Amino acid sequence: MRLLLAELGPVRGELGANLARLEKVLGGQKAELAIFPELFLTGYRVGDQIHRMAVAPQDATVKRLDQAAATLGGAILVGGATTGPRPGEIHNAAILVGPDGSYQLQLKRYLPNYGPFEEGVPFSPGQGSAPLTVAGRRIGVGICYDTFFPELFRGLALAGAELLAIPSASPVTSRRLFEKLLPARAVENATPVAYVNRVGVEDGVVFGGGSGLWDARGEPLPLEELTLPSPGDGERLLLGEVDLDEAARWRPFRPVLRDVDRSAGTAPPPFN
Repeated sequence: MRLLLAELGPVRGELGANLARLEKVLGGQKAELAIFPELFLTGYRVGDQIHRMAVAPQDATVKRLDQAAATLGGAILVGGATTGPRPGEIHNAAILVGPDGSYQLQLKRYLPNYGPFEEGVPFSPGQGSAPLTVAGRRIGVGICYDTFFPELFRGLALAGAELLAIPSASPVTSRRLFEKLLPARAVENATPVAYVNRVGVEDGVVFGGGSGLWDARGEPLPLEELTLPSPGDGERLLLGEVDLDEAARWRPFRPVLRDVDRSAGTAPPPFN
């Protein structure tokens, strides 16, 4: 699978500008999946403005993402706020749109509410995780702080995820932690991992970049840095290839999924 990792910094509170940047960055590119950071459509520390930028199915934002995906010839996974089932409820979500007009969501499960993070104020947490579909392949998605909860990714792997994709808005102070956790998520599930973290500064929070791609053994895969139109400080557009069939060949030698809850004789159901 050919992946584009867009390590960018959004314009805080400017949905239209961020959509336009996504379209410009993907112009002329071809990939099966392009991944943008957590809350890329809105910016991270936007306070009550987040409600006016929440995305609903088939609204103008989704239609523009559909068009961008069609031009790319692949799917786009991008972070944004989405509306919930109850009036006024919103979620921190990874939005997946395909070139065929498909629309899928994974809601962030674990909302940090400590230090400079106050995600529990505007957002409601997601209650379940299931693989999303990209070109017939199953992609398991977690968002930023979700990475610290291995049971979430184990459930996705048991449910058949062939790639674990993690859009993020993590500060530079957490970069060393993610550098340890991301290859561990790959190794413990024998499943490749793609991580895309934003850069830039918002309201005194410095975001740390560090995007990467790891194979099912937890080894880093090579990434090519592409020319990025009008790059901001620290921004990068990275191109990588991951063999989604390689994990199946590797798992007999490290059968972690087979051996889950081995004493009980059966694997537990996917974590929901």
